[in-house]
Amino acid sequence: MMRTSPDPAFARNSMSTSSPTTAPELGTELTARGIVLGILITLVFTAANVYFGLKAGLTFATSIPAAVISMALLRRAAGNSIGETNIVQTIASSAGTLSSIIFVLPGLVMIGWWSGFPYWMSMTLCALGGVLGVMYSIPLRRALVTNSPLPYPEGVACAEVLKVGHASDSGEGSRQGLLAIIVGSVVSAGFSVVIATQLFAANLAQYFRLPGEQGKTSGATGYDINFSFALLAVGHLVGLWVGIAILVGAAIGWLGGVPFLTQGVDGAAEAVAMFAWSKKVRFIGAGCIAVAAIWTLVKLAKPVVAGLHSAAMSARVRKAGKADTLPRNERDIPIGWVGLITLACMLPIGFMLSSFATSAGLGDQLGLLVVGGVVYVVLMSFFVAAVCGYMAGLIGSSNSPLSGVGILVVIGVSLLLALVVKPLLPASTGQALVAFALFVTAVVFAVATISNDNLQDLKTGQLVDATPWRQQVALIIGVLAGAVIIPPVLDLLNQAYGFAGVPGVDPKTALAAPQAALISALAKGVIQGDLNWNLIAIGAAIGAGCILVDEVLKRSTGGKAHLAPLAVGLGIYLPLNSTLVIVIGAVAGWWFDRRASHKRNPEATRQLGVLMASGLIVGESLLGVVLAAVVVFSGNGAPLALVGESFATAAQWLGGLAFAGIGLGLYAWLLKKQA
Repeated sequence: MMRTSPDPAFARNSMSTSSPTTAPELGTELTARGIVLGILITLVFTAANVYFGLKAGLTFATSIPAAVISMALLRRAAGNSIGETNIVQTIASSAGTLSSIIFVLPGLVMIGWWSGFPYWMSMTLCALGGVLGVMYSIPLRRALVTNSPLPYPEGVACAEVLKVGHASDSGEGSRQGLLAIIVGSVVSAGFSVVIATQLFAANLAQYFRLPGEQGKTSGATGYDINFSFALLAVGHLVGLWVGIAILVGAAIGWLGGVPFLTQGVDGAAEAVAMFAWSKKVRFIGAGCIAVAAIWTLVKLAKPVVAGLHSAAMSARVRKAGKADTLPRNERDIPIGWVGLITLACMLPIGFMLSSFATSAGLGDQLGLLVVGGVVYVVLMSFFVAAVCGYMAGLIGSSNSPLSGVGILVVIGVSLLLALVVKPLLPASTGQALVAFALFVTAVVFAVATISNDNLQDLKTGQLVDATPWRQQVALIIGVLAGAVIIPPVLDLLNQAYGFAGVPGVDPKTALAAPQAALISALAKGVIQGDLNWNLIAIGAAIGAGCILVDEVLKRSTGGKAHLAPLAVGLGIYLPLNSTLVIVIGAVAGWWFDRRASHKRNPEATRQLGVLMASGLIVGESLLGVVLAAVVVFSGNGAPLALVGESFATAAQWLGGLAFAGIGLGLYAWLLKKQA
């Protein structure tokens, strides 16, 4: 996706579809042990994704790691089949998608409306939005999966992993894949523990003034390299050209925008540079992302409309009483049930909107807010479900511009509230309207993320001859499991670290949550009328320029080179300590893939790189959640610290050298295993 997200892209690492592996016999699909294993993996990966998304603004896809883990654990179990393993990965895939709700929900804490995350309201919001995402994607399956030429890179890659793993009697491939995940997890978790002791520094950063005219205060800039194996792994997954685009965005922000905006501004270089980036430059990134998203929507308008028409025609055939003639692998949850479940979800959504508006002091316009909110959720949710589903098929769910979709959704609801509702209410309700806008956006965003993933899973199921309705039931189970764990993890991380920009939070340990910060700032700016539209316009112009360059590059190189406009926007507004390491990881992944091409089995070697990268993300993220619990229950902000500030310089050298050495060692180990 870019789920931010680039939530990591397996598209670059997808297995070739030129000579697909024949699928083994499907076997039993929905089993008790498969559901339990899928839920357990979902809980673990969801917690990891929540932490990592808040820290870096990125989430990672979980289908392939979940498939490898389930194959390795169930390999010797009686009656294990590819159908059962497919259900496990389908349940677990919701971890990489529903957790993207963190790109909106923390905004309610950032604007001071919530002090924590009310469990039942947060859980219900995630669950209802996720279930709606599944329901909305069901009518699109025939048009966008069965009768579609869309490549679905991640769905194809996951299907190949399943087929190869179950076709091998020895199970060697799944064992090596599981080992790669475990080694990556242990290494990144262990490195994080050493950082927590402060023997290794967490990053290497320096801010300074650029050369300028004598007697004038020159512009400030800097660099910040985070010693994070999880971020390095993200770079490996998104690929070289996305990494280059992110670097271009970072250069626009930190070599262009920040130095220009800090000229003549007195103060410490770090303070003025961070203020310029957080209060101004990131809105340029928002404009770039919005234009990239709109451009994507324009290109997809015709195929999406055609897909919806085809889905409607398929529904007519079912209503004619011919549904029972469909083969097993063409049977979805019946459209009547889809309608009933959708209606059943809308009723509690309306109740939540009513409860939220009443508690916020917006009761004078309660009817307008609830009816308008439900209508906006219904229409905008179906729209983003169709668009995100198509984009997932075209470029992979990890590369889909969900950040851009989120920006468009929050600007849309904020404009409606500002133009229609705000004039009818006292001026003192401005902050309450901002909170209401974020709440509505969170529901729509949950729908978008699940729809974005569901069609990818259904493509995997199609390739292994699975039953669609069973997969749809499995994804609902995964959504509910993820919804249960997300609020307490959010609360734990909020208590331990807090979010950047919130009063009283230590900026050194605060979680950046960049998307939530940006989306909440946009809602506040639109409703309160103080948004600097000039910065958005500058970003839009940059986005338009990137689109032009991207099209020229694609045509002149036959698609081999490109400059993803969304990734450029992400490079502008993601924190610098995220972007630079991702770029390093992208170069490292490119180097590894080139070396892998000389091995006996290049695709298997590349896939091990993907799995190890997934392990690096999971290990560091889970350790972050564990450390958060230690911080909260011990009451000590640095419970594992062994040294003090006097060791900081040595810790930077030790941390940097260890980070580089361990990274090279991991890649060398993988290449040696596939000699």
